[in-house]
Amino acid sequence: MIKAIFLDIDGTMVSFNTHRIPENTKQVLREAGRRGVKIFVATGRHRSDINNLDDLEFDGYITLNGGYCFVGDEVIFKKHIPREDVEAFVRYGEEVEPVPCFFVEADRVSADMEDEYMISMMKLVKFEPRPVVPAREFINREVFQLTAFFPPEREAEIMKHLPGCAATRWYPTFADIVARGIDKSAGLEKAGAYFGFGTGEMMAIGDGGNDISMIKYAGVGVAMGNAGEEVKRAADYVTTSVDDDGIGNALRHFGVV
Repeated sequence: MIKAIFLDIDGTMVSFNTHRIPENTKQVLREAGRRGVKIFVATGRHRSDINNLDDLEFDGYITLNGGYCFVGDEVIFKKHIPREDVEAFVRYGEEVEPVPCFFVEADRVSADMEDEYMISMMKLVKFEPRPVVPAREFINREVFQLTAFFPPEREAEIMKHLPGCAATRWYPTFADIVARGIDKSAGLEKAGAYFGFGTGEMMAIGDGGNDISMIKYAGVGVAMGNAGEEVKRAADYVTTSVDDDGIGNALRHFGVV
């Protein structure tokens, strides 16, 4: 029996075409909640960037790809990037090649610089402008995520300087870099321990590369119809797209509603 559903935002609950959550998705999630199923956000976004879910209520939030998890005002888990890795990333940008990046702290998100890819991404997901802060200022701060704008072919070169970190992508122009061992499945584990439900009682639904860990971890893993092929291969079930009632079709298929 499914007791908890964990949902990615972009491309899962929210359409890249309309930038909103479809009404049928809101209705089916409310119905699941009325039936006693707990509903969670599981996203790479910072809590301040969750700006497109309208008036839906959630039982908890897995944010920053599992690096910062909370229920109401209670933080149930957090893990920041090792300080030496933040310093190595900053040094790479100074000595090798600049890397436009969002430095994500618990209470704010700042940018070290902007480029066309960062600006395009911010328009795509309707992020508010970031304050621009010199990268070196973050070396002695708790940084939970580096959202760094570089192409996939540069990833191996950059990541070899960050042994305490791992990178994942949900859009091709940037990587979300978090502490090694952190991913969305870690957030599911913490939420399950907090609420007292097991892996087999969880459903995870996503569309991006950063959703694969939770899709594999949950008892029922669902890929959206608009997901990439690697995500679909990891899933137990492939539903329709976000614009074609994908969440509703998945929940009805497994008898959640």
